[in-house]
Amino acid sequence: MHPDNIIEQIRERFPDEVTGSGSQFGQSWGVLKREKLEEICRFLKEDPDVRMDYLIDITAVDWLPKAGGAAPLPRFEVVYNMHSMLHGHRIRLKVPVEDDGDPWVPSVSGVWKTACWHERETFDLFGIIFRGNPDLRRILLPDDWEGYPLRKDYPVEGPEWSFKPWPE
Repeated sequence: MHPDNIIEQIRERFPDEVTGSGSQFGQSWGVLKREKLEEICRFLKEDPDVRMDYLIDITAVDWLPKAGGAAPLPRFEVVYNMHSMLHGHRIRLKVPVEDDGDPWVPSVSGVWKTACWHERETFDLFGIIFRGNPDLRRILLPDDWEGYPLRKDYPVEGPEWSFKPWPE
């Protein structure tokens, strides 16, 4: 099945959930509302014609503009890349997330177990909450780390450090 047809199947089965779609560099993508994300992902994994059995990764994009630029709506997109080992097709799903003090999407760790790790990494680096993740805590940075280093408003020089890297 062509990946464009997979996006159309999502659109048919969940008519109000797909807000955009397209294809670029040979990869099809769809933009989804977040509320039924887990249900859509379960359909993609379990439908015999689609069978997205391999969640490649989950990441995010921070669309915060440079100083003086127009404010984006929404600020973040959570991006899901998935592949069917059985059929050989792949798609990308994007879920817009507002920066309203509580940026969240539903966890898909109940669909793919590996999503738990991907969601933890995205949480750790972007601060996006994955509601329903059974172990949402930092995975790369120390627990007491402040901020989210892949956000565009994070200081380029990083947090202020008060240690000396070399003994005197």
